Amino acid sequence: MREYSAPTTAAVADDENMSDVVWVNAERFGDTVSFRRQVDGSWRDVTAAEFAAQVLAVAKGLMAAGIEQGDRVGLMSKTRYEWTLIDFAIWAAGGVTVPIYDTSSAEQAHWILTDSGARAVVVETAEHAETVGSVRERLPELDNLWQIEGDRPAVDELSALGSEVADDDVHTRRRSVGAQDVATIVYTSGTTGRPKGVVLTHHNLLAEVRADIKAFPQLMDAGNSQLLFLPLAHILARAIALTAFTSRVTLGHTPDIKDLLADLSTFRPTFVVAVPRVFEKVYNNSKLKAHSEGKGKIFDKAEATAVAYSKAQDGGGPGLGLKLKHAVFDKLVYTKLRAALGGRCIAAVSGGAPLGGRLAHFFRGIGVPVFEGYGLTETSAAANVNTRDEFRVGTVGKPVAGTSVRIAEDGEVLLKGDVVFPRYWNNEQATNESLEDGWFHTGDLGQLDEDGFLKLTGRKKEIIVTAGGKNVAPSGLEDTLKSKPLISQAMVVGDQRPFIGALITVDEEFFPTWKQQHGKPADATVADLADDPQLRADVQAAVDEANTFVSNAEAIKKFAVLPHDFTEAGGEITPSMKLKRNVVGKNYAEAIEQLYAQ
Repeated sequence: MREYSAPTTAAVADDENMSDVVWVNAERFGDTVSFRRQVDGSWRDVTAAEFAAQVLAVAKGLMAAGIEQGDRVGLMSKTRYEWTLIDFAIWAAGGVTVPIYDTSSAEQAHWILTDSGARAVVVETAEHAETVGSVRERLPELDNLWQIEGDRPAVDELSALGSEVADDDVHTRRRSVGAQDVATIVYTSGTTGRPKGVVLTHHNLLAEVRADIKAFPQLMDAGNSQLLFLPLAHILARAIALTAFTSRVTLGHTPDIKDLLADLSTFRPTFVVAVPRVFEKVYNNSKLKAHSEGKGKIFDKAEATAVAYSKAQDGGGPGLGLKLKHAVFDKLVYTKLRAALGGRCIAAVSGGAPLGGRLAHFFRGIGVPVFEGYGLTETSAAANVNTRDEFRVGTVGKPVAGTSVRIAEDGEVLLKGDVVFPRYWNNEQATNESLEDGWFHTGDLGQLDEDGFLKLTGRKKEIIVTAGGKNVAPSGLEDTLKSKPLISQAMVVGDQRPFIGALITVDEEFFPTWKQQHGKPADATVADLADDPQLRADVQAAVDEANTFVSNAEAIKKFAVLPHDFTEAGGEITPSMKLKRNVVGKNYAEAIEQLYAQ
């Protein structure tokens, strides 16, 4: 058993809560631009003082509507300015925010609102209102529903409703909330069953914010900027947003990643936070564009140089020859890649899944290091993270301030500290199963270096045991496969089977380009070409590469190209892109059987 702890550097006082920073910023730095929000296609500034006034007005409306201290309020919306505004207003009114993914079904929303006992819900669109409305008769405790968009915008409606509430009433209410009170209940993805409500206190979130500030002093510097595009219902995006706001970093929101490159070019953030798939897309699209324009050899040499330059930083540093090559490619290639991120991006933060060594070296080599981290909803986001000063490719970094990590005898990663949640909502059994003497059993498997760097090796519940008794962790194989532009999703199978197989889906965005490159009919679907020799050869090449990282007994022997991608609507993936293996296994049982038919 190995253990490593990072000391707490900024303790949380008992009388603090997350709403305090709104008025600290307004009173001390009122003219600071806290947000730039998109209005009619242009970015408009919102100062700290203006934001505080809006939070106060919405909080007064919530109180006038009957929201009492400790009441739960649902929030169902894409990433947008109003999400953050309403989140802080709920806290200012003494309430508890319950995020709901904007893509959630009526039954998913019903479960979250029912289990949390929400008194009210704020939704974004008429479609969301209809989703909640369809199950509202089964929500007896839900008194109010407000809509952000439409004829009666929630912010305006609540502001008007609270016009008779005194400012001091809000401040009295918010000051009565302490650090140990519940700030939010965030429901897990539900990959193996019904989502569990993770209780996070104001202490948890404040500890996370202060740990992140310590981890990223260069990023969390007043005057920097961050563009939010991950769902704020996901704890990673929300925690980083809270940290940025606390640090007086200017925040922008964009709800649709289809417009992400355009928004990056106009907002020009100092840093971004994303999941590995976003970085894979940036890399793959850049490489594809270079090759289609006849500049493929230059890009490939630039890529190799960037990777070598990054690796050299972990040794004695790059030599003169490598420095000269890097400088040349910086002018020819790297500046264009950085321009795709807005031209001012100095770093990025990644979480949710492993990034992969080559991508990590590539981005660090072009001048945009991606700080890979690890955490769960139950740890208020990051529990471990790489930083500028302590960076090791292939790991998820060291524990954040105030956090301890331990590797149990069976290899499971255990976490303890200020960021670890106190309990699941209405689920004592799950709480007792997950928490032991303050240690949270993550379900992840890992290895801990002597100096505290953590490397993840798989999921405890996802370990596949072949008929020959070989234990196989599927995540490494899957992550390698998904790094290829042609492949969208991959699920390794083989439990109690004679060998390891895989279900592969094709990336729908890349597929038209692949068809053009290989002279296939433009209207051909993946289903039409699932058995095409060239398509299977390209997938096989990706499988062969993934197999180089494992033993022969762990290698993928056969695969199936599925006619459709895994979807959230089909219940096969969660909003945060996690596989629901049991659902995929059920939906594609026949395809799995065919792998082992002979």
